[in-house]
Amino acid sequence: MQEHTKSSTLENAIALQKYGVGQPVRRKEDDTLVRGKGRYTDDFNLPGQAHAVVVRSTHAHGIIRGIKIDAAKALPGVLGVWTGTDLNAAGYGPFTCGLPLKNRDGSPLLQTNRQPLATDKVRFVGDPIAFVVAETLAQARDAAEAVEVDIDPLPAVTDPEEAAKPGAPQLYDHIPNNVALDYHYGDTDKVNAAFAGAAHVTRLDIENTRVAVVSMEPRVGLASYDKKAERYTLQVPTQGVAGNRANLAKNLKVPNERVRILTANVGGSFGMKNINYPEYMCILYAAKALGRPVKWLDERSTSFLSDSHGRAQKIHAELALDAEGHFLAAKLSGYGNLGAYITGVAPGPLSLNTGKNFSSVYRTPLMAVDIKTVLTNTTLMGAYRGAGRPEANYYMERLIDRAADEMGINRLTLRKRNFIKPNQMPFPASSGVTYDSGDFQGVFNKALEISDHENFAKRKKESKKAGKLRGIAVGSYLEVTAPPSPELGKIVFDPDGTVQLITGTLDYGQGHATPFAQVLCEQLGVPFESVKLVQGDSDIVHTGSGTGGSRSITATGMAIVGAAKLVIEKGKRAAAHMLEASEADIEFEGGSFTIAGTDRSIDIMELAKRLHDGKVPEGVPDTLDVDHTSEPVPSAFPNGCHVAEVEIDPDTGVVQIVRYSAVNDFGTVINPMLVAGQLHGGVVQGIGQALMEQVRYDESGQPITGSLMDYALPRAEDVPNMTVGDHPVPATTNPLGSKGCGEAGCAGSMSTVVNAVVDALSDYGIKHIDMPLTPERVWRAIQDAKGTA
Repeated sequence: MQEHTKSSTLENAIALQKYGVGQPVRRKEDDTLVRGKGRYTDDFNLPGQAHAVVVRSTHAHGIIRGIKIDAAKALPGVLGVWTGTDLNAAGYGPFTCGLPLKNRDGSPLLQTNRQPLATDKVRFVGDPIAFVVAETLAQARDAAEAVEVDIDPLPAVTDPEEAAKPGAPQLYDHIPNNVALDYHYGDTDKVNAAFAGAAHVTRLDIENTRVAVVSMEPRVGLASYDKKAERYTLQVPTQGVAGNRANLAKNLKVPNERVRILTANVGGSFGMKNINYPEYMCILYAAKALGRPVKWLDERSTSFLSDSHGRAQKIHAELALDAEGHFLAAKLSGYGNLGAYITGVAPGPLSLNTGKNFSSVYRTPLMAVDIKTVLTNTTLMGAYRGAGRPEANYYMERLIDRAADEMGINRLTLRKRNFIKPNQMPFPASSGVTYDSGDFQGVFNKALEISDHENFAKRKKESKKAGKLRGIAVGSYLEVTAPPSPELGKIVFDPDGTVQLITGTLDYGQGHATPFAQVLCEQLGVPFESVKLVQGDSDIVHTGSGTGGSRSITATGMAIVGAAKLVIEKGKRAAAHMLEASEADIEFEGGSFTIAGTDRSIDIMELAKRLHDGKVPEGVPDTLDVDHTSEPVPSAFPNGCHVAEVEIDPDTGVVQIVRYSAVNDFGTVINPMLVAGQLHGGVVQGIGQALMEQVRYDESGQPITGSLMDYALPRAEDVPNMTVGDHPVPATTNPLGSKGCGEAGCAGSMSTVVNAVVDALSDYGIKHIDMPLTPERVWRAIQDAKGTA
């Protein structure tokens, strides 16, 4: 019998050094993607497929008086034209919000119960009214233009504060003043008492602008229906197939097993692709009605209308301090803009998540949050990278800089004075969550060091000589990652030597295949190259909440660790049989099962192969495969400190970020190269919102940022080189000690960039300026300040 050798043991050890946890291993999928071999949803086609185009409202608000479709149906190649009446007759369930959020009086949030197509009213520009299916896309477009819709316009409202006022246009009869959720958190009496006794109170009105997602890959769907099996299949870009299958089945009112979702490569999502949309229901309906596949592909112009947007809050923030600058209490109140419909998790980022993240890394004994989430005649709101976390950190960091200025306390000193200390862990935050770990002062100190903060004054003088304003900001952040949920960790040893790792999170740019394989390699000693990640088929991935909320490595990591333990248990029983030893004498280490005290062993891959090749006695496992679902992993608390320096040309208002540094605590880092990439991407998105991005509407509700000609995104020239450092404090709540990193860049950059600009503008006595800090807005602030000087 061929057994494991000392040389192969050495090979395993070398492989672990190269591919184990903590190594900067290159992404498995990059060779495929950079060579153009990736397969995105639009790359898939089915025999006989037809093409769909959606007819959308050109009015922000109005009553539908009639829809004429006869002319469209008569055009060449048209296979069908359907309206909301047709889809309602199918008995589909409405799109709703699944979060158990409650109003301050304990009543549940009010649902809008959106149908796939509007039948009575339209509520935003882009609201789907009808759809056509034709043999070709060109024919479908022609037919869509031939559909005549008679809409009696109504007054529109796009601002959430205005929409909540008496007399504002009402979107729904059952939702008074358009307030779907009146969210409250905290002990108001105690908070008010703390403010009444404070030596100083800082107050600040802040607008957190609405942004569009603008993923590189637009939304697209390919639907088919198996009449014999009565089963729907949808090829679609998602953030997780299991959860989206459950939601889609709920809308279709069929059991989960009658729905299959397939997801291949995904070109970005940032939260937007993790909900069900009307277009998918339309093409599934048509596929069943026509008995042939139907494809729909969004265009960039309609993506601006139909994809969920992010952020969009108007907040009044307050911070109470004692005479030495210690925080006593904090308040948030204001409005969140839901858009015209509530689906997915939309109210959560605007209310619950904002509150959970507001206290950040600071000892804030008391906190109150009062936010009304309001319906308006705008595109629906959804999760966007961070989903309430960057917003909350932004409010706190702006308050601290403003309080330091008002009280005459150094900005750095004020932060140091209020940091939660390591010896206070676990720390029960006023947000209602308990931080398990962190060294916020240590992270802060390292950020000051790597940013060369002590020499800023010299750089400021040099900028002044060149006629530029220079500003700096140092800002901390902390995120409460997604709430606990179970995750799938299924491991299958194939006869060809491949090890399938099947899990419910889904890669849409993060590079899951590599760090997940690194964890499995470390746990089981299987060859890194043999690991194949499977995430995109709901027939295989039966469990999982998908990727979101910076939870992938903590959730799937825990599932992998749990599954690996089960593999080892089965492996010991099988190895005992193969090595003709007692199971109690079998040890496992570095990928080998060994008889204790001997050099007799068998490699895990060889063991799996022998189990496939031969029969084993009763009681001995015939495979090492396991199907494991982990227990829910508690939230983790990634945190960090970012330092931004900007130069401003006072004659033009142009802002340039000239230096950027970040130190982060992501706990145990599985792959530092991928973590750095995630951080860079998040920082850039924060920079985009801070300096240039904003979705805007005119008074009638017409979007005026409906293309990349008028919606600005950051380019390479807008992004500085970044100096990145780590100060890891492993989490205690999951076996890997990881904390998540996907959204942290946004949480750190948005506040730091804005604070740096305000610091530069302080030369003119400017105390606050809202995003986006466009050249025009900065220039006007300077001119206004000059006029009042």
